[in-house]
Amino acid sequence: MRAVADPAHLDRVFFALADVHRRGMLDRLSRGPASVSELAEPLGIALPSAVKHLAVLEQGGFVASRKRGRVRTYTVKPRALDAMEAWVAERKAQLNAQFDRLDAYLIAQKDKAS
Repeated sequence: MRAVADPAHLDRVFFALADVHRRGMLDRLSRGPASVSELAEPLGIALPSAVKHLAVLEQGGFVASRKRGRVRTYTVKPRALDAMEAWVAERKAQLNAQFDRLDAYLIAQKDKAS
């Protein structure tokens, strides 16, 4: 069985993905590194707003930043979705187990009626 993910980390992950601008930034970053202005411009948001969104993504473990001169460049962290995927997989396994038990019960009931 997998280790249980840190609830506080999962909260940050789901919160980071809960905003359309942050998801847009992740979509853009999936194509390669980008500066704050390159991320803000297509979304039509101001640079200070973009910086706040990027801070949330960084806290959620989705992006890393590097500053060179006056330009801060962001990249996607390759393992960013692992905690969320593990959490979802555990829920799916639990749900599938419940359906398997229901299926077995219904088959047993059908056999009893025959």
